[in-house]
Amino acid sequence: MPVVEEPQGRVRCVHWPAGNGRIRHHSRMTTTTPPTSAIAIRPIQAGDYEAWLPLWNGYLAFYGTAMPEADARHTFDRLCAGERLHGFVAEVGGTVSGIVHCLFHPSTWTPTDYCYLQDLYVDPACRGAGAGRALIRAVVDFARDRDANRVIWLTNEDNATARALYDTVARTTGLIQYRISPL
Repeated sequence: MPVVEEPQGRVRCVHWPAGNGRIRHHSRMTTTTPPTSAIAIRPIQAGDYEAWLPLWNGYLAFYGTAMPEADARHTFDRLCAGERLHGFVAEVGGTVSGIVHCLFHPSTWTPTDYCYLQDLYVDPACRGAGAGRALIRAVVDFARDRDANRVIWLTNEDNATARALYDTVARTTGLIQYRISPL
């Protein structure tokens, strides 16, 4: 079952498969106000490819890169398999308008995994309605259900639009990323 978010940012209900396969209801997020223009968050499905691809390409373009369609299809198939990569979509008015991808990895600092929120993108025409916040919340709930220790992500220092949201839902760590690439 999806996360249903109202435009004011209140979540009406959340159902996610728990790590043991059970369905868990998070009643702490229940409100009685009926949604008007609801945002529905759900796991990515095989039939979402045609809606996912333009969002994925928009995300890649934002970061100044592109990917051959065969590689994009491979990424999408891995997300749908849900074994190592996981994906969720935001439907705004019944249209897939946002995507988020995450993965889990072990840590030497904690006994449980970290959840890395790797990609988050909302169609620019739909921004500001709460889809990005709802997608982050879905990843946090998913990570909590899998007993992860934390959810972490990166963004460009000058990505003011994303940081305006991120600064309201998480704290910065002050860490700087270093990279050796390509190998």
